[in-house]
Amino acid sequence: MTTTTGAYTWDRSFRLWDSYFAVVWVATLVFVVLGAGHTGWPLGALAAGLLAPLVPWYVAFGRPIMLDNATDEHRALLYLAGTVVLFLPSALLVGETRLMSFALVPQCFMSLRLRWALIAVAFINIVPVAGWALLWRPDAGTVFFNSVFAVVTLAFSVAIGSWIIRVIEQSEERAELIAELDASRHEISRLSAAHGALAERERLSREIHDTLAQGFTSLLMLVQAVDAELEDDLPAARRHLALMEETARQNLAEARALVAGGAPADLHGASLPDALRRLAARHGAEVDITGPVRALSAGPEVVALRSCQEALANVRKHAATSTVVGITLAYAEETLTLSVRDDGCGFEPSAVTDGYGLAGLRARAAEVGGTACVDSAPGTGTTVTVRLPVPPPRSTP
Repeated sequence: MTTTTGAYTWDRSFRLWDSYFAVVWVATLVFVVLGAGHTGWPLGALAAGLLAPLVPWYVAFGRPIMLDNATDEHRALLYLAGTVVLFLPSALLVGETRLMSFALVPQCFMSLRLRWALIAVAFINIVPVAGWALLWRPDAGTVFFNSVFAVVTLAFSVAIGSWIIRVIEQSEERAELIAELDASRHEISRLSAAHGALAERERLSREIHDTLAQGFTSLLMLVQAVDAELEDDLPAARRHLALMEETARQNLAEARALVAGGAPADLHGASLPDALRRLAARHGAEVDITGPVRALSAGPEVVALRSCQEALANVRKHAATSTVVGITLAYAEETLTLSVRDDGCGFEPSAVTDGYGLAGLRARAAEVGGTACVDSAPGTGTTVTVRLPVPPPRSTP
């Protein structure tokens, strides 16, 4: 995966290589002209003329091949073969032409795989020396010196070229790894956002179920009671109407608190025991507070209140109207325990597989590191127990 920034960086760095190629080419022409004194100026001019086509050949074919990493090796071989054809005659005529190999050898490693690159480098370093020696028959010392220079240049080219190829391969692998990591980071970010949205939707679903939905259920039941009492028991109907008004006001306060993202309406400006007492009064339940009462963080108090609301709503929906309900809130050093028990008809907890009730109860407790369990059986009533971890009370001197 090639990014736009990476391609731009490679293009900018390749301009340095263009400058290097131009410097080597000009230096070779100078050395060819100066070094052709013993063979004649015409021969030097001919050798320089043979080197001239290397520039347009490089610009037209070599540069695009080396810039395009996806170019097939067949095109690169054709380009280098043409380069050698342009370079070799001049190298045979004037030995100083071999300076141009400093610009040709890197191209082999830049455009070919290692095996073909080594073959091309060996050809560029050895063949011109051998051909020059056979053509001009210089003395043994000159042949030896040029041969040693060719071998050393070959060894240096192979060592540096192999190292450069390995560096390039490692850089490409790291670039791919970085691209994969970047893609993974974006995927994780997307999944995290999706998970956050899902968690928020589940939280809102529990909040609506534990507050507004239960309030509307209470209103519906009160409407049915008033409808049955209007003819025969007008005072009871008025009491239920007053309770309907109180329930509607409570629902409106809960809706505003839900939109504002604040604490539940029952906890606004009140302690948890006070909120539970008001809640119990609306449902005709009894409240028992044990242990030293102390202010806690909002998390455990909200979970305890919502759990109590859910338990009382289940009692109202599934138990008889004569059911006795008791609420116990126990403060300990490191735990807060809420227990809601009734003597209703009971049920089998394992048979409940749908709805927000019990699942939301357990999810709420788990959010603050607590647990929620339901102990019930047909005919034995129901006990809902929620245990929440809380920080121990601060000791005072």
